[in-house]
Amino acid sequence: CHLNPAVSIGLWAGKRFPTKDLLPYIVVQVIAGIVGAGVLLVIASGKPGFDITVSNLAANGYAEHSPGGYSLFSGLIAEIVLTCMFLIVILGATDRRAPKGFAPIAIGLCLTLIHLIGIPVTNLSVNPARSTGPAIFAGGWAVQQLWLFWVAPIIGAVAGGVVYHGLF
Repeated sequence: CHLNPAVSIGLWAGKRFPTKDLLPYIVVQVIAGIVGAGVLLVIASGKPGFDITVSNLAANGYAEHSPGGYSLFSGLIAEIVLTCMFLIVILGATDRRAPKGFAPIAIGLCLTLIHLIGIPVTNLSVNPARSTGPAIFAGGWAVQQLWLFWVAPIIGAVAGGVVYHGLF
């Protein structure tokens, strides 16, 4: 299933996803991201002392809102490169020439590695829908910085789709 607008766009750029389905998928993915963040907020609110202004539901951020204090430029590069690599792995693992049945392993391990690298930089996006949900509930700076977590993953996804299609 496609839970990630960047993956859907990358698959489209790699000639593996129909144009007619792209916008409806993205709309539903974003709605699902918002609903998911809402469920997380309801669960987290059940803990005494929970404060959304402290947790921000793990909203993505750069500069003073980066977990490791990374700059806008660092966040931009990390999100582009990590999303690009994610798409190359997805396209390779699901290629008709790839061994059948191993795609979930390759994709899951790649996503784990990407998270280990990217969480300290931006709380890791590579998924605009995942970024949108927490940002809406956190508000303020999270919404102001949300543009990066749409632009960078989409650039990375398109690059990954184009590179994979061009090479393979």
